[in-house]
Amino acid sequence: MERLPKIGLPIIIAIIVLFVLVTKSIVTIDSGYAGVLYQLGGGVDPDSDPLGEGINFVAPWNSVIEYEVRQQEIPEKMSVLSSNGLDIKLDASVLYQPKYSDLPRLHKEKGKDYLQRVLQPAVRSAARSVVGRYTPEQLYSTKRDAIQAEIYEETKKIVEDQYIQLNSILIRDVTLPPTIKDAIERKLKQEQESLEYEFRLVTAQKEAERQRIEAKGKADANKILSASLTDKILQDKGIEATIKLSESPNSKVIVIGSGDSGMPIILGNQ
Repeated sequence: MERLPKIGLPIIIAIIVLFVLVTKSIVTIDSGYAGVLYQLGGGVDPDSDPLGEGINFVAPWNSVIEYEVRQQEIPEKMSVLSSNGLDIKLDASVLYQPKYSDLPRLHKEKGKDYLQRVLQPAVRSAARSVVGRYTPEQLYSTKRDAIQAEIYEETKKIVEDQYIQLNSILIRDVTLPPTIKDAIERKLKQEQESLEYEFRLVTAQKEAERQRIEAKGKADANKILSASLTDKILQDKGIEATIKLSESPNSKVIVIGSGDSGMPIILGNQ
């Protein structure tokens, strides 16, 4: 009886140690995340596969570093110079995510702060390069979509070999110096008014041309009709009309050949 406590104590200790080891060996990764295995004594193997979401079993002396692999967004507010040296402020959104299959390499070469080390400097560098090729007027109006696409393409070239997937760069706002903005808006308004005036002139000219063509067509038709109406044709038409009237049940008196041109004279019952 005295030996039971001495035998039971090691068993209890062994159970506790086993429980701790099992607990340390089970790693649960949330949805939208993946894990990079860090092995004690060997570090991260860049050619290994990431650990997927759910329950994973690892040796208790190893550790797992989690990364979010869903699309993420970072806001970027940048101050850049236009082609003529004016200070332009860009407000952009960068949509990105780490490349899933390259997570071990990303962790080994860049670390968890890859956003500050790689992506943000790349976006800012590309924005300075692209905006520097345009005038403030182009940035404010006609070229915004083109500038957005160019910044995306230049940034993508920088980060595509850095284990980062760049999905999109969206320019939310372009802020110009107030005096430049006012001058551009006045110029655009004047251009719009000029285009509207030119449109009205062209419309009036087209309407006048249409009326001229229509009037000329009517004149030509009347001329052709007058030339074709000979006395003989008029007499034949008159005879046809007389025959139709004579067949009508209405009361009338028809005097043949009493007109100046020999055409019938039709007298009603009044």
